[in-house]
Amino acid sequence: MAIFELPGWTALAPAVLLAATALALFVIDSISPTTTNRGLLAGTATAGSLAALGVAVWFVLAGVGTPTIDGGRGVIDVLGNQFVVDQLALFFMIVITVVTALVTVASYDYMEEHAYQAEYYSLVLLAATGMATMAAANSLVTIFIALELSSLPSYALVAILKDNRGSVEGGLKYFLIGALSSAIFLYGISLVYGATGHLQLETIADVIGNGDANDYGGLLGLGILMLIGGFAYKTASVPFHFWAPEAYEGAPAPISAFLSSASKAAGFVIAFRVFTEAFPVAQTASVIGVDWTVAFIVLAVVTMTLGNFAAATQENVKRMLAYSSIGHAGYALIGLAGISADGGALVMGAAMMHLLVYGFMNTGAFLFVALAEYWGVGRTFEDYNGLARQAPVACFALGICLFSLAGIPPLGGFWSKYFLYTSALDAGLLVVAVALVVNSALSLYYYSRLIKAVWIEDPIAERDSLSQPIGLYAALVVAAVMTVALLPMFGPVADTAVNAATAVLT
Repeated sequence: MAIFELPGWTALAPAVLLAATALALFVIDSISPTTTNRGLLAGTATAGSLAALGVAVWFVLAGVGTPTIDGGRGVIDVLGNQFVVDQLALFFMIVITVVTALVTVASYDYMEEHAYQAEYYSLVLLAATGMATMAAANSLVTIFIALELSSLPSYALVAILKDNRGSVEGGLKYFLIGALSSAIFLYGISLVYGATGHLQLETIADVIGNGDANDYGGLLGLGILMLIGGFAYKTASVPFHFWAPEAYEGAPAPISAFLSSASKAAGFVIAFRVFTEAFPVAQTASVIGVDWTVAFIVLAVVTMTLGNFAAATQENVKRMLAYSSIGHAGYALIGLAGISADGGALVMGAAMMHLLVYGFMNTGAFLFVALAEYWGVGRTFEDYNGLARQAPVACFALGICLFSLAGIPPLGGFWSKYFLYTSALDAGLLVVAVALVVNSALSLYYYSRLIKAVWIEDPIAERDSLSQPIGLYAALVVAAVMTVALLPMFGPVADTAVNAATAVLT
């Protein structure tokens, strides 16, 4: 049956499949609460993630979201336009489901001796459901509901290692800062509603464009500022980044990978959608008196600089990767900083490409940390010394991921940063482009420290032979391989990203 003949809600099939898989895991746990069948639990979660990924890819290939004038099937509206399934939504659904699948595969070994395994996988799938729903949300209300559906399971996942003080402490800090940011975000929504009388994104834009909000410029400006604060929290951007190092360090390493890759992508997709569809730059500036892209220019430079400089001072590998993740949020913010300039679609498309590549290379780096924790290796750079002598394949995969994160050619991270750099220059964002280059050069220092530790340094103590857990190894190798395999596909990926950005900007 053709896609357009299916019921409208089936356009949200990737999110629905993730939710159904989470419920299936609850049923399995209800039937056998003491089950130790890790293969069944991890396999069910992975199968659901891959099914959602397959449907999202199928939708893209079938032309969902592509304008009918170009031979596509157009954008699909769901529930009275509360959700839209377009190229932007499908692009980020693919990123989210890919990361979810890698994390569930890696968790097969990582969670081997831990309790609450069924709950663990269910929470991962529920958080992914919220993230996939965020990608399609088209109203401030549905965005907030999807955001909370993503956030609440994430708080529990960070603190799921109940016997680990760092996990519980990280989960508590994550929850407290998350509650504050949710309150700020919701208050911002109420102010925008007060100024415009609407919550639907395109209707808000119509009100602003018609001049009906001119008398409420201050109210609207404050609401937009609060929305930016909410997005900054979700993407671990300055100044709402404080939770990230604590949460990532205390959480199970696969969850750190999940939050720093999938959750960050979900935060950016709602930021892209809200600020491109609800607040057209010129019309909004005439109402509030300020060009909101200036806020993102400042955020981009400050976030990437603080993240990279903080990462360079760390001795704890997991915290280094956490601050590195903050730096990469700054790179992706360039996509919002350049929207008002000519070539804004190229800047936003370049940011989307970077988030896709980042999903693989960052997940791979954190999964190596998960592997090290599985082996009982310590947390500092010194503890990683000499690991390549006993685990050369894993360390080679780590090297690919780290060099790609640093932007070393010809890996995927280099090309995504290169496109960000050139598009930023074309958009006239010279300061942002220079900050990108300087911070990328700085990142090579601390990524190289870890590569030097595993490949060159001598171990500080003798180690027993290291096991080769199949799940962790498979997920790590796949992440590294995809970082390289994306190279021949960069043309189609770039076209898809730029087309998606063009569609929401026009």
